[in-house]
Amino acid sequence: MSAVPAELHALLDAGQVWRGQTRHRVAAMPTGFAALDASLPGGGWPLGALSEVLHAAPGCGELRLVLPLLARLSQAGRPLALVAPPLTPYAPGWAQAGVVLSRLVVVDAEGHGVVDAASQLLQAGASTVCLWQARLDDTDVRRLSLAAETAGAPLLWMRQGRGADLQSSAALRLRVQRQGSGLQVDVLKVRGGRAQAGLTLPL
Repeated sequence: MSAVPAELHALLDAGQVWRGQTRHRVAAMPTGFAALDASLPGGGWPLGALSEVLHAAPGCGELRLVLPLLARLSQAGRPLALVAPPLTPYAPGWAQAGVVLSRLVVVDAEGHGVVDAASQLLQAGASTVCLWQARLDDTDVRRLSLAAETAGAPLLWMRQGRGADLQSSAALRLRVQRQGSGLQVDVLKVRGGRAQAGLTLPL
């Protein structure tokens, strides 16, 4: 087998090219759930990328899935933002989950204003942004992915509705729902890894 050129080695080391039969190198932040981290390249939410969290309706476990990340970032003194949440965040509950409320920004927006707000918040230094929008077109997804990549931050698209059968260029696609006292998570798509169904995460 011929030697791999130095230029290709550099791309492999940077995670910009994936070699088949090898685990893709991904910079990531832990989700707070060991079973989920073990199934994701890099061990968590990919940095500099858009992740999609599919859920049937508000309160199906989507916030419980992302709160460990939000709490950890806010406790580190880093600002984070929610854009167009469907319900007003319940401050005592968020504080009890460990989120430092003084680091949390909530933005009301609709339509293309959601994408504009999320992109500008990342440019302004937000450590992560959660945005709620039922649909985003390809241009919006590319714009958000570029904003996340430039900021080196995880960007979480909280997508309500039945979108699992639709194509998406998000780096990570998860479907979450409450199951008893825990969460059931399906990894629908993960860049550099494999889909996996039926992960049970204790709360």
